[in-house]
Amino acid sequence: MISLGKDQNISKLSQLIKGESSFWINKNSFTDGKFSWQDDYFAVSVNESQVETVVNYIKNQELHHAKKSFDDEVREFMTKC
Repeated sequence: MISLGKDQNISKLSQLIKGESSFWINKNSFTDGKFSWQDDYFAVSVNESQVETVVNYIKNQELHHAKKSFDDEVREFMTKC
């Protein structure tokens, strides 16, 4: 979860995160071949009243995804939007 300032945008932030993390992963040889991110990204805004719920979700992702696949979760999310 990231809070953007008024002079920041999702596209630039995504570019920075992907670039810096790719550099770090490749510099430390965490993968057999060269690591790179896909071109796309997904972002949603969260109402301030939902911040705690989202933070708890992030903290428990590993447990959560052991019960439900990523694809199932995306489909469920898209039907709620």
